[in-house]
Amino acid sequence: MSCSAPAEILMGRAWKYGDNIDTDVIFPGRFTYTAKGREEIAAHALEDLDPEFASGVRPGDIVLGGRNWGCGSSREQAVTTLLYNGIRVVVAVSFGRIFYRNAINQGLWALTVPPEAVASARHHGEVEIDLGSGLLRSSRGETPFQAPTSELRRIVEAGGLIPHVLSQLKEAGS
Repeated sequence: MSCSAPAEILMGRAWKYGDNIDTDVIFPGRFTYTAKGREEIAAHALEDLDPEFASGVRPGDIVLGGRNWGCGSSREQAVTTLLYNGIRVVVAVSFGRIFYRNAINQGLWALTVPPEAVASARHHGEVEIDLGSGLLRSSRGETPFQAPTSELRRIVEAGGLIPHVLSQLKEAGS
């Protein structure tokens, strides 16, 4: 599988993690006020959980998590560090509410899937997510999930909430 699929299909290598991965693990809190710029923020992604992530991740790779991905603080860097590393989608059994909103607001797919969807993927195995039909495919089969709504798709595909609202204002002639 390659990363050059149509927008309906997201494909990439899986980075698979467990339950209760909090925002301090996604982006270590000790760098909140010291890391400056995209490269420095990207370099600290998941470093306390997986020191090989930031150096090994490739644009288009997919993060999979268990229950309660992104619990903890409202730190936006937990989303931006993933975006700066080329992650376009996080798939999890459930999300911390604030992480989920931050993801959508910044244009990162946050897709909730049944536990068997995450279980079917292998760490560093290829994963395909069909946004249109709501299917996660891996070497172990395919699992359905609730496909995103058209409004959610418009927000994420615009690059987040602010670009989406600006686009709507422009269309309305404001």
